[in-house]
Amino acid sequence: MKVALASDHAGYKLKERIKAYLGKCNTIFVEDYGTFSTDSVDYPDYGSKAAIAVQEGSADRAILVCKTGIGMSIIANKFRTIRAALCHDKETILMSRKHNNANVLVLGAYLFEDSPEVNELITLWLKTEFEGGRHQRRVDKLNIPGA
Repeated sequence: MKVALASDHAGYKLKERIKAYLGKCNTIFVEDYGTFSTDSVDYPDYGSKAAIAVQEGSADRAILVCKTGIGMSIIANKFRTIRAALCHDKETILMSRKHNNANVLVLGAYLFEDSPEVNELITLWLKTEFEGGRHQRRVDKLNIPGA
């Protein structure tokens, strides 16, 4: 699986931590779309790069980080076929995959930067399968023009 990573300056530390963790997983290839320091940047510039990678198929999924996760979530969801989910706990992680087939995980650095469970939550998100069925019908409606 190929995972695109991106953050703004506020999410840089957490992104680097996630990158180091995923780098130890033999089945995951990580592509870092920046930012590459804590210097102030604009989150749309980096979130859009990772979202486009998923949209175009050069990445299977993406993980985006900014201070709250809100800005990255907004920019990622502007791209057709992207289903970015701003998650804050195990339940939202599970449901984003099982019911919504989220292909982009968005995390708020203020919540997870020092969290000992962030690696476990990322693994859970990457391994959880979409349930399909009635949920597929709902996900399909997300791609209707104007939806």
